[in-house]
Amino acid sequence: MSLPAKRFWKNVSVKEGAGGFEILLDERAIKTPAKSPLAVPTAALAEMIASEWRGVDEEVDPNEMPATRLANSVIEKVVPNKAAIVEMLSEYGGTDLLCYRATRPEGLIAEQAKNWDPLLEWVGDKFGKLNVTQGVMHVAQPQTTIDAMEIGLENLSPWQLGAMHELITISGSLVLSLAVGANRLTVEEAWMLSRIDESWQIAEWGEDEEASAAAEKKRQDFLFAWRFYDSV
Repeated sequence: MSLPAKRFWKNVSVKEGAGGFEILLDERAIKTPAKSPLAVPTAALAEMIASEWRGVDEEVDPNEMPATRLANSVIEKVVPNKAAIVEMLSEYGGTDLLCYRATRPEGLIAEQAKNWDPLLEWVGDKFGKLNVTQGVMHVAQPQTTIDAMEIGLENLSPWQLGAMHELITISGSLVLSLAVGANRLTVEEAWMLSRIDESWQIAEWGEDEEASAAAEKKRQDFLFAWRFYDSV
């Protein structure tokens, strides 16, 4: 069944079947918007989704159900298009946030180097060298490194890849996201490292309330993506 507008069920449960773990509303299994079975690979992820449905009051609000939305996306978009998504995400390695450094002030330049250089060293050991530049002019990256990072993405399951897509697109960094997936960084550390420029500006000029609220929303989405990844 597709997402109902209003709550009609009393009980939400998880049941393991041949295709994975299903979420039942009373005794009816949830389906994706395209009517595919919403079956997930682990009990932990199924419980994450089930808790969203248990939390529905009167009306279903997809914006309050990120695990359900991402699971639907994995089934309907990632599974049938995995190769294209891997290729698209690997392109972030060619323009990775960590490779583009400030030209001033000296304090920010030093802060970026102190925090980002160790991650690029890790990438160098694991995948290959990435080139660094100052400013925003494009710097070419070795194709062998991009190819190796693409293989790293190919080795993820569709469920991990769906969550990795969120981590990469929110942070703007394939390096940080792969480091989180490899447990080289915690998700909180990765978030802070993706925000060095913004944190510097806040320290210098003060915090803008609207920008702060938008950043917190992105942070919550980033942390959720890791919880999803970690549950599969």
